[in-house]
Amino acid sequence: MATFVISRRLSDDFKFEFVSRRGKTILTSNSYELRYECEEDIELMKKSLLEAVFMRFKTSGGKFYFRLIIEKKEFATSRKYTTQLLMQKGIDEIMRSMEVSEVLDFSSTDFAFPEIEFQD
Repeated sequence: MATFVISRRLSDDFKFEFVSRRGKTILTSNSYELRYECEEDIELMKKSLLEAVFMRFKTSGGKFYFRLIIEKKEFATSRKYTTQLLMQKGIDEIMRSMEVSEVLDFSSTDFAFPEIEFQD
């Protein structure tokens, strides 16, 4: 199942990525100053997926990508794809699994496991 992953950019802003079940990033969001703004947009995307518009583009280098737009607001930009078919598969994955996907938050700098002190 695909997953939303919340993390931080180098600028300390928050972002989310929509990652496929195989671990490939499909979408990357715009920057958010606060984490809850990120979470709100994820929930809005899940609820309004049927109204979403996927604007398709082609780079000067021949790569394909799309932008996800809901209610005239751009939420995220896809990764670059080598073919239109692969880009369509990314869109299909969004339509199939975004509504039921879980959210993982990796924005904290706390480590899950404390450092081990070795005794001599």
